[in-house]
Amino acid sequence: MTETLPATPANPVRRALRSRLLRPLALAPLMAALSGCEAIVLAPAGDIAIQQRDLLVFSVLLMLLVIVPVMALTVYFAWKYRASNKQTEEEYSPDWDHSTHLELVIWAVPLLIIICLGAVTWTGTHLLDPYRPLDRIKDGEAVSEAHTPLQVEVVALDWKWLFIYPEYGIATVNELAAPVDRPIRFHITSSGVMNSFYVPALAGQIYAMPGMETKLHAVINRPGEYTGFSANYSGDGFSNMRFAFHGMDDEAFNQWVAKVRAGGSALDRDAYLELERPSEKVPVTYYSGIEPQLFDAVVNMCVQPGKMCMGEMMDIDRKGGLGVDAIRNTLPLVYDKYHRRGTAVFGSGESYVMQVCTPLEAERAAVEASMRRQANAEVLDRANPFNRLTGAALAAPGTRSGVPQGSTVKAEQVGFQPLTVGAARASVSQS
Repeated sequence: MTETLPATPANPVRRALRSRLLRPLALAPLMAALSGCEAIVLAPAGDIAIQQRDLLVFSVLLMLLVIVPVMALTVYFAWKYRASNKQTEEEYSPDWDHSTHLELVIWAVPLLIIICLGAVTWTGTHLLDPYRPLDRIKDGEAVSEAHTPLQVEVVALDWKWLFIYPEYGIATVNELAAPVDRPIRFHITSSGVMNSFYVPALAGQIYAMPGMETKLHAVINRPGEYTGFSANYSGDGFSNMRFAFHGMDDEAFNQWVAKVRAGGSALDRDAYLELERPSEKVPVTYYSGIEPQLFDAVVNMCVQPGKMCMGEMMDIDRKGGLGVDAIRNTLPLVYDKYHRRGTAVFGSGESYVMQVCTPLEAERAAVEASMRRQANAEVLDRANPFNRLTGAALAAPGTRSGVPQGSTVKAEQVGFQPLTVGAARASVSQS
């Protein structure tokens, strides 16, 4: 008796996959990977995040109106016009180049989808603007005067999160809490590099940038324990820059505030500067008191003692110095079109803008400026008055102050009166 061997050797892997008992095992790695996924983005607990979810789902379904038919027709055409289908060879008609119905479908359907997506995006962009105060707590419940917003000041540090509650005079590190169905108004900034504040269950992400303040309005509608993190890479400790977010009822939130007040120290500028140092995996920390205007100092980058705030600098620049008292200091300033000539309008170009200083420093600066003006007046008196005229173009090559070489023009011919040292000193003193 002879045994007949199969024409093709059986593959043991393929034979195992064909077994009904081993088929579920082939999906085990995929099931294990999906078990760690969270569906919080598609099942959020805040009204803003819910509206964002609805906008995402609507956009995907709208695009699937084209994607699904195209994918189905791709499979259908590949099956129908396969090489083994001899019937299609008889029905095949390559001599056509236009179909009005087909062109109408090809162009009209995507155009309508783009119009719908544009309208939805336009309305959603304005209604879900993070800077826009909330007009509803949840679907069917509008914001009333009884809903007092909870203000939370957020500072992204290296590599932890600082939350300040100015209404309650407390602060926390890597722990955030808010009562259910109460509007939350976040004021967000960063101490160093740019970060991204993101609580998927609450609302979309918004960036935290140093020297700037961004805002976010949101609300939590369901109690629970949620996770927040930084969605923007910011250095070595970025992966551990996470915090816990607690959605609580009013009673539980009041108890949490009492616990923070009882278990923490005061957060003054020295404590903040120590906290600002880069550190990783920082445990939850409570502060029972906060220094007033600390968040504004962080935004203006002037927490360090004796450092001028950016807001003060910009105010001084906006006024051209310190207002009327600094006019004599800003008057010699010129643009670089005069600076390229090697001189300024009222002197040598050496000038300064007064900052906040002591009376002794101001007096010494005034004496030095007066001495420079006297020296400049003497230089003007010795120079040719015609060469001191301003408003003319730059001298052309081979000329001197716009006067061709070989020609002589006297100052009296152009109506220019010579300037004496005494007149120059009087003019400068009056300015």
